[in-house]
This record gives sequence, C-alpha cells and structure tokens, in this order.
Amino acid sequence: MKTLFSQSNFPDTYDSLESIFNNTYNGIAILTLDGDWIKVNDSVCELFGYNRLELFNMNIENIIFREDLGVHQIKYERLLQGKIKRYRVRQRYFHKDGSLIWVLISVSLIANTDGSPGQMIWQFSDITNRKRNQDKLKLMLSVVREQNERLTAFADIITHNLRSYSGNLSTIKKFLEEEFTWLKDNENFELLSHAIENLEDTVSHLTEVAKIKQVDPSELKHLNLYDYVDKAIHTVAAFAKNTSSQIINEVDEELLIKGIPAYLDSIILNFLTNAIKYRHESREAQIKLEALRKEGFVVLKITDNGQGIELEKYGDKLFQMYKTFHSHKDAIGIGLFITKNHIESLGGTVKVESEIGEGTEFSIYFRSA
Repeated sequence: MKTLFSQSNFPDTYDSLESIFNNTYNGIAILTLDGDWIKVNDSVCELFGYNRLELFNMNIENIIFREDLGVHQIKYERLLQGKIKRYRVRQRYFHKDGSLIWVLISVSLIANTDGSPGQMIWQFSDITNRKRNQDKLKLMLSVVREQNERLTAFADIITHNLRSYSGNLSTIKKFLEEEFTWLKDNENFELLSHAIENLEDTVSHLTEVAKIKQVDPSELKHLNLYDYVDKAIHTVAAFAKNTSSQIINEVDEELLIKGIPAYLDSIILNFLTNAIKYRHESREAQIKLEALRKEGFVVLKITDNGQGIELEKYGDKLFQMYKTFHSHKDAIGIGLFITKNHIESLGGTVKVESEIGEGTEFSIYFRSA
C-alpha cells in the first residue's frame, strides 16, 4: 500500500523545507492565478514593508506601479498555455512607505493533479540600486554625448573660420608679392610668409583632427586585412625602394576585421612610412607585418629594426599632438596622434614595445569580424 506524503510522515523534511522557504535571501511567494497571496516568506515582507496579514488582504496588483501592470501579459499567457515553463520580468512596485522599488521577478506554475495550472510561484529580487545606477550612467552618457556634439560643432566652426582667415591671408600675401615685387627680398615679409605657411599647416592638422569621431558599430564594414596591408605596401613601394627598405607581409589572407576603409588605409600607411622614415642608418631597413586573433580582436603587429623609441622618457607622450622623438626634418608630431584616434574610433587600441637602436613593434587591435 502506497503511503501519501504528509507533514506527520516527514516532519524533519517539512521543517527543513519550511526553514529554507522562510530564510532564503530572495523573496518567494505562492499566489493564485488571479494574483492573491497564498504564502509568502520573510524576505517578501521585508521587500515590500507589509506583514503577512496585510499582504493576504490585498491583491498583488494593488502595489504594482500602474504603468507596469501589463508587463506580464504576453509571457503569462504563454505560461498558462504551456508554451514556456517560466519567465522573468522587471517591474516597479510601491513600498509601504510610498517609495518606488524595482524588482526582478521569476514566475513559474504549480500544476493541479490533472495537469491544469493551479497556482504560481513568484521569486522576487530587489534591483532598485542597480536600476538607479544604470539610470545615472545613462544620464551621464547622455550628458557626455551632448557635450561631445557641442564640441564637435564648435571644432567644425573654428576650423572653418580658421581656414577662411588663413586663406585670406595667403591671398593677400600673393597680391602684395605681385604688386610690390621688392617685398620678396624684405626680411620681415619673409617672416610673415613663413608664419602664414605655418598657420595653414596648423589649420590643416586641426581640420584632420576635427574629422575624427567615434564610429557607430553599424557603420563598420568587414575588411580583409591582408588586402589593405598589400595595398599600403604598393603605395609606399617607391619610398621603400629609394631607401632600400624591405617590407614583408605575413598577414593571413583570410583575416577579416571591422573597420572603415579610409581609416584602415591611413593607419597602415602611417605606421609603414614612419618605419621607413625612422630606419637605422647603419643597416638595411626591414619591416614585418603579421596578425593574430586574440579575445575578439585581430592584432596587427608591425615590427621594424629601426632607431627605436626611448619609451621610459617618451612613452606617455608618444601619441600626443605635436610631440616628436627624433630629429628627422619631416617630423611634426601629428601622424601618430591622428592614427591612434582612428584606431580608437573603430573600437580598438594600440600598444608599443621598443628598444633604442634595436627597433619598434606596434600592436594594433582591431575588432574581429
């Protein structure tokens, strides 16, 4: 004869389950299908601020924030139809003291003996602090985004105006040279001409910097890294030949990254031309490009045997605007600054290892496609 379960049959088991139910950290409640409370643990009472008697005398909908009354509907119907076994929703409730709390709720069914839906088990987790922190973060990001948009607009206006002014100065200078030919031999006029040329260069640099903006992920395209490296090598082929520089492309032909074509062209070209420009005088320049996958990124390594960089002295200034580290006549300190910004706008980063007299290795992290 089969013995039916009862509290008297298994008193220790029942007491143990009851203790677990009442003392679990998260709130647990059993409700009717209409939302009336049948059984609640201590955590539910602490969460909402009501004692058991108060909860039993009200429906759960009495304390739900009005705008959140319908968040269960579709999932609840699917649960009753047996299409899902449980579901989770986030919902706002009123605490007894009138404050609003955010709760993550997990809902499942207790079936009747005939298999039909009988009662519901609700589990409650207080996520009020987490939600407030998320809201604060969203607000901060919104403020930063708005400030960035204003700064971008400001930069566009400034660079546009500066281009106009420098262009006007350059035109006036030409008019003066044509009308007063003797000015070409005037020392002060020569200084003015150099100042105008420097201003035009600065405006050109600022214009390039102002163009760099964070790229939306939807704008990123799948690009074959090998093809872009190969294209860059052909672009600098004459420069490499004239300086007896050897460039080796060991990038896997199948590697794809997420990027913007113009940015990727600029990034690779800048590192290649720098490697050639700052080659070591006592040996033939050798530049090797290779790539590997690493934790969601494709890392392009560009290694040279050039002059090297004194990282202890210049490491924190390496990618700053107008910072130079060698006495090369063409060095102006803008290329690495723009290149780093291009890389970061694509969601990547760049690292460098170098030793004076031995060479440099740049590791450029691109998001893997």
